[in-house]
Formats: sequence, structure tokens, C-alpha cells
Amino acid sequence: MNSNEILKLINDYLEQAPYDRKPEGLYQPIRYVMSLGGKRIRPTLMLLAYELYKNDPETILPSACALETYHNYTLLHDDLMDHADLRRGHMTVHRRWNANTAILSGDSMLVLAFQQMSQCRPDKLKDILDLFTRTALEIGEGQQYDMDFENRNDVSEEEYIEMIRLKTSVLLACATKMGALLADAPEADAENLYLFGEKIGLAFQLQDDYLDVYGDSKVFGKAIGGDIVSNKKTYMLINALALADERQRETLLKWLNMPDADPQEKIAAITELYNEIGINRLAMEKIEAYFAEGIKMLEAIDVPRERKQELLAYTHEMMKREY
Repeated sequence: MNSNEILKLINDYLEQAPYDRKPEGLYQPIRYVMSLGGKRIRPTLMLLAYELYKNDPETILPSACALETYHNYTLLHDDLMDHADLRRGHMTVHRRWNANTAILSGDSMLVLAFQQMSQCRPDKLKDILDLFTRTALEIGEGQQYDMDFENRNDVSEEEYIEMIRLKTSVLLACATKMGALLADAPEADAENLYLFGEKIGLAFQLQDDYLDVYGDSKVFGKAIGGDIVSNKKTYMLINALALADERQRETLLKWLNMPDADPQEKIAAITELYNEIGINRLAMEKIEAYFAEGIKMLEAIDVPRERKQELLAYTHEMMKREY
């Protein structure tokens, strides 16, 4: 199957999920969240990784969609913690209902994700649940690091990379390795696919940082400069603080410590500083490096090259690259 066919398979499965338990007030927000769409990157990666070895991806749909349920659970709670009003152009659960509903429905989504994951082949159950549990713990750890960084101006690049590895990359890595495990791939291939997902995940998140400053809002799907306005510790800001000369650093800190600054003026001023310091070039080099490492891991997989074409094409599509 190509990635579009796989996406349809995933969406059809999610649309048919019953969520028919009671009370309605607990499950209606879950149906709402899962109906808002999204790119379904994680289950798609899992099914494409599985297809490197086998031709019946529909047989592992429950496990693949468990990753999507889990991912949306994290978004539901992230929105609550961030006091976000919108998700994919629609009201967030805590705005449409309330904070208590967001907490409880989110908790139930986490349980549902484990229930869906447990529907995998019995002989693979322990390996799959061990990987899923480890990944879920790591994502929580990444979220805590991200929160800790909010009150620091001395976050290092190494700390930041580890935070986004935990918060974002490990779920992509989990998806690709799970696909391999359920397809009876050799151990070396499963590990290389994990590393592939991890490196691509790092490139994906760093590109998100880059596009928040240098992207086209119509293509990017959200307003440019949000990270700058909120003083979010991104790869861009961390390296700007580390590499700035005395004047540049003083100017950066002035804007960071100005809570009532005009957003557009702040975005323009900090973007100009990024350009002076060369942060745009530095970020692109880092993205390219992680992307190349990921592709190298995929090339090391011991299957015919033609079987890798769909996963390779989808990876380029994820990163909005020509292929």
C-alpha cells in the first residue's frame, strides 16, 4: 500500500471505533478529539515499517491506532497545561467542556491506548508492551524537562536535544520498531528502524522550531513567531544565547524580559538577531545532519530497496522535501 491508502485504512478504523461505554460525558470528548483529524504520522510509520516485511498491514491496525490514541491523549493534556484555546482549528476539550473533563477523558484515552495495544499477537505482547510502556514514561520525562526549561536561560543544546528526543522522537522510533517487531523482522533491523525513527523525529522537531521563525504561515498552518513571543526554549533561542556577542546577548535578554512587548516588534527584532548570529544556517545544518543519519539507518535495513520506497517517500513528505 502507498501512504495515502494506509492513511485511509487508519482513518476508517478510527471512525469505526465504538467508544460505546458509559457515561457519555466521559467518552464524547474522546470521540471529539479523535475526529479532529491530523496527519496520523505515528500509525502510518508503523504500518509502513511493517510493510517492509509483510503485505497485510490491516492485521496490526489496533496496535497502530493505539499509538494515535496515545498521541492524542498527550495533546489533550498538553493543551490543558498550555491553556490553549484551539487544536487543529477547533476548540480544545477543556474549553469546550472543562478542565476536569479534559483530565478524566485524557486518562481514559491512555487506558484505551493500552487496551488497543494489547490486541497484538500474543507471542509479541510482552515485547510490544515493554516498548510502549518505556516510550510512554520517556515522553512524560521529556514533558517535565520542557516545563523545567521555562524558568531557565542556561539550557544547553545537549539538554534541549535530549528533551525533544524524549518528548517527540521516541514515539516515532517506537512506531517504526513496533512495525518491525510485529512483522518478525531481524533484531538488527528492528533496532535500525528505531534509530531511523529517532533521528527523523529529531529532524522533524528541529524543523518545527525553524519554521516557527522562517516558515510561511499559510504552509506551516499556524502563525509565525509563536515560540519567540512565548520565550520558548527552542534550538534557535538556546544557540542564539550561547553564540551571541555581548551586545546581541544584551538585546536578546532585553526582549526576553519584556512581558508587555508588542508581539510583532519582538518577532522582528529577535529574527533579525538570529540572522546576524547565523542561527538560520546553524539550524538547517542540524536538521540536515539528523535527516541524513535517519536515512542512513533506513538504508542499513536488510530488505530489497524497492520495499523501502514507500517509507522513504513518506519520510521525505513528512519533512516537506522533494523526492
